[in-house]
Amino acid sequence: MLFRKKTVTEEDYYLASQWKLMRRKLGRHKLARVSMIVLGILYLGALFANFIAPQGLTAYDSSSKNIGPSRIHMWDAEGNFHGPFVYGFTTKRNMETFEKEVVEDTARVYRIKLFVKGDSYRFLGIIPSSLHLFGTGEGGHVFLLGTDSMGRDLFSRLIIGSQVSLTVPLVGAGISFILGILLGGLSGYFGGWTDICIQRIIEVITSFPSIPLWMALSAAIPPNIPIVRMYLYITIIMSFISWTALARIVRGKFISLRKEDFVMAARLAGVSDFKIIIKHLVPGFMGYLIVNLTLAIPDMIIGETSMSFLGLGMRSPATSWGVLLQEAQDISNIALYPWKLIPLLFVIITVLAFNFLGDGLRDAADPYK
Repeated sequence: MLFRKKTVTEEDYYLASQWKLMRRKLGRHKLARVSMIVLGILYLGALFANFIAPQGLTAYDSSSKNIGPSRIHMWDAEGNFHGPFVYGFTTKRNMETFEKEVVEDTARVYRIKLFVKGDSYRFLGIIPSSLHLFGTGEGGHVFLLGTDSMGRDLFSRLIIGSQVSLTVPLVGAGISFILGILLGGLSGYFGGWTDICIQRIIEVITSFPSIPLWMALSAAIPPNIPIVRMYLYITIIMSFISWTALARIVRGKFISLRKEDFVMAARLAGVSDFKIIIKHLVPGFMGYLIVNLTLAIPDMIIGETSMSFLGLGMRSPATSWGVLLQEAQDISNIALYPWKLIPLLFVIITVLAFNFLGDGLRDAADPYK
């Protein structure tokens, strides 16, 4: 009975499809599983960013400039339990260090509530709403991650900025993925003048340094255009630069596969070139392509962050993680207000999560190993 059960398991293993084997092996990769959970939380936060953020992008308080993270209390000074709340505050200048100090006003107590009314927005970009996950209501503020130099809540801008910093790289990687497969496939499958022209284009694009090329392309974007159109332009710029490496790899794979017996049989059967490429050649190394796509997204995230950090990408009043890091350029600013480096932590976590997921997919792409 035990021998029979083992035989069935082995048969099920060797007869399973490649996708099923990849899913099994990926499920045993602990770092990849943790990375998927982290990325799921980040993307859910980006999806419901306007609901989670206690303030909108345009909200600011001139009396709250460069305020550190709010201290959340449960008991007041007399030992009475109130639940989570924050005190009001006043600011004063320390005449010895000339630094601004925040002094809590224990006479003003603001309870942190769930589902409070605040700045209006469109839920999921469609439904008008003013409901926020948490807040203090009228009069008080809760700054989970502090404020910036204009008195804007850094947590709100961080969450809303993730919509750009997480989706622009995703869309850009998808476009470059399609371009790389299409142009690399045409180059490797047909050869001849098609191959020569595409390879020369790739060589020209890769010969330019990234930052000067970003600057040249960004300079062509009009300064006073809508945010949505700026989002589209940045995506196109990043996709235009990053498809070349994948195209060369796909070309090499196609050159090695186009003489195989199954491709010749498909040609003799009258199958069109397009179907041969899509249904026979591309699935032959789809596992590698998925891994490449996963590992390309962190490069896109760093690219978008770098562009916005240099002032070549998103600009205020829009926000992204790169825009938030612009205030971290000055070392003295970081020394006085270290919480402004928190967006960098989110960039690092996201890039590491995608890299660990890519490592897991790379191992799972060879399920018999």
